[in-house]
Amino acid sequence: MDLGFLLHALIPSWTSVAILAAFFTYLAIVGPILPGKLVPGVILQDGSRLHYRCNGLLSLLLLVVLLGVAAKMDYISPTVISDRGLELLSTTFVFSFIVTSVLYAAGCKSSNQGSSLKPHLTGNLLHDWWLGIQLNPQFMGIDLKFFFVRAGMMGWLLINLSVLARSIQDATLSQSMILYQIFSVLYIMDYFVYEEYMTSTYLVFRGANKQKHVFKKNPKALIWGQPPKVIGGKLLASGFWPISKWRNFLFIASDCDSDLSVNTMINNFNLPSPSPNAVMDIIHDASSLKSSQH
Repeated sequence: MDLGFLLHALIPSWTSVAILAAFFTYLAIVGPILPGKLVPGVILQDGSRLHYRCNGLLSLLLLVVLLGVAAKMDYISPTVISDRGLELLSTTFVFSFIVTSVLYAAGCKSSNQGSSLKPHLTGNLLHDWWLGIQLNPQFMGIDLKFFFVRAGMMGWLLINLSVLARSIQDATLSQSMILYQIFSVLYIMDYFVYEEYMTSTYLVFRGANKQKHVFKKNPKALIWGQPPKVIGGKLLASGFWPISKWRNFLFIASDCDSDLSVNTMINNFNLPSPSPNAVMDIIHDASSLKSSQH
């Protein structure tokens, strides 16, 4: 690929801005209004507790149906994301930089003393900007952590479907592409089916996070049929956790490694790169670890 063409393709366009804005607007609108289980979050240090409406699966299915109808009626191209992948990449990067900077500035100016919005400054500009200084930043009543994790998982599926459509149009559909699509859909659907557990995840990974989630909701709940053991009153030492404190993080590491391998099998992808779910998992669990330190 020509370097000049690559650099030109990376320049954000108004079309890519419109696509990203429409996607986020959809999520902001349907999130509060679609039916879904209202799940209480962790009780914070000040006694407050956020609530999350877990309707991600319904939101995703509705979005896919709407986009399918729009593509069938030629309102949009099913390959628009694939065709404008580099534009969308750079646009998302710019958007992320702006949002992170705005949240940092808003956090520094915040006088709110509640656990969710109280600024936690370390004095290290890069550290505070990168990891954030508010536990649960919000915008117009929207919990931004929950919102953007959901957006990442849905966006990942939309990217995959667009790449799949391009492969079908170009008659380059391969077995590796089909397998990648199947495994990705299973992972994404698993996330939204068990979205409740993500507010506070296969086998040990899922079990460890579920135990942590149950313990945070009710510290007296039985773990494997017995009262939970704790360290320092806050750290769970029952179930999977005394066996290996970092067992679920080890799964993430292997997940990241396997994603590197899977991506090399996909047609037209010559360079391995971590898939969105691995990156998102690491960020999500790093945020959870940071939250527990507050």
